Amino acid sequence: MAERAVEFNSDRILMTLQPLLEASPVIQFHVATVVPAAILGAYILSARKGTPTHRLLGKVWMVLMVVTSISTFFIHELNLFYGFSPIHLLSILVLFGAFGAIAAARRHDIRRHRSIVLGMYLGGIVGAGLFTLLPGRIMYDVIFSGNLVWAVILALAVVAGAFFVHRGFRRTKAELGDRA
Repeated sequence: MAERAVEFNSDRILMTLQPLLEASPVIQFHVATVVPAAILGAYILSARKGTPTHRLLGKVWMVLMVVTSISTFFIHELNLFYGFSPIHLLSILVLFGAFGAIAAARRHDIRRHRSIVLGMYLGGIVGAGLFTLLPGRIMYDVIFSGNLVWAVILALAVVAGAFFVHRGFRRTKAELGDRA
């Protein structure tokens, strides 16, 4: 049996930023705010709660989430209803969630704060992020570049992120005891 040579084609392995660089400045700004919000949010959800660092990073995350949500109202790629689409409803929910999470934290209603923040992260980052990975969307073209390797890497990253978020929430309940 003849051995096959495995051909390494670096163009098929590496993702490309070209679709994002060709996108409108509003989309570039949106990505520039949502990517740090996703990373910072995952860290905050997995780290110890109630510390000065948690509070500071939480404020930065809330600002990123509000700015990211507001930026969506200037993106009209999916023009389903006067330039808007159902994803804009999620932006409205994130804006209300930000104010609700802040109010709950100030009232020391940790259970409510945690619930709202988790909803904002899962809906505003994970849910909306998965929506952007549909074929024909800019981020699909950026990440997958017509290749399965990035799909596997992304899936592993999502699983790892879910593990750390889950670990962080288990730890939070133990740290807060009856207050959670």
